[in-house]
Amino acid sequence: MQINNCVTVVTGGASGLGEACVRELVKKGGRAAIFDLDDERGQALAAELGAAVEFFRTDVTDSESVQGAVDGSVERFGAIHAAVNCAGVGTPMKVIGKKGVMPIEAFNRTIQINLVGTMNVVRLAAEKMLHNAPADDGEKGVVINTASVAAFDGQIGQAAYSASKAGVVGMTLPLAREFAEYGIRVMTIAPGLFETPMLAGLPEKAKASLGQMMPFPKRLGFPAEYAMLVEQIIENPMLNGETIRLDAALRLAAK
Repeated sequence: MQINNCVTVVTGGASGLGEACVRELVKKGGRAAIFDLDDERGQALAAELGAAVEFFRTDVTDSESVQGAVDGSVERFGAIHAAVNCAGVGTPMKVIGKKGVMPIEAFNRTIQINLVGTMNVVRLAAEKMLHNAPADDGEKGVVINTASVAAFDGQIGQAAYSASKAGVVGMTLPLAREFAEYGIRVMTIAPGLFETPMLAGLPEKAKASLGQMMPFPKRLGFPAEYAMLVEQIIENPMLNGETIRLDAALRLAAK
């Protein structure tokens, strides 16, 4: 599959890793549908990049919302060839903290957005890919999900986040095996520490300190570097059923 003329839906596409993907895909001749709740940023990005991009206000936890965005993408661009799931939240919270026990609603919200939301998009986007004309290898589509190094090295206060991202990792191989008969590949990227809105509120001194945790290079990752890997996954047909850590050899400490 080539980026040129490829239609990709990108959740969380209005900012951070998702925005970087949208920009990279369009730069290489692709078209992108932004699925996001941020109307202002989503519409501004679509207006900036022109006819190759369409914004759909989408709540990934709501099946009707995702179905409407998926249907709208096919109506706008004629097909969906790839789906990149970047939407997610990462609010830290201890299970037993100074203010008492974690509300189960907080745990559930993280699972709903990061894990259930990912599956919501996967199942509905993949169904559209079934209608694509197969490429030379019989390929019809690619799904790329976003986990985190926290799926493997979860820190104190990350029980909900780590569980949600471990779930994304855990469903990668089963999905790849199931979708193989349809010609659809499934991959997951597990980023380390990147310059995204999740870290945007930190002071520069704190960001620099985090960067020094990285073995090499000693800095936070750039969203464009995540987008580079997305591009490679889309175009390399042998990448399937695997989770790739994109983390500069980082291994998180307990806290």
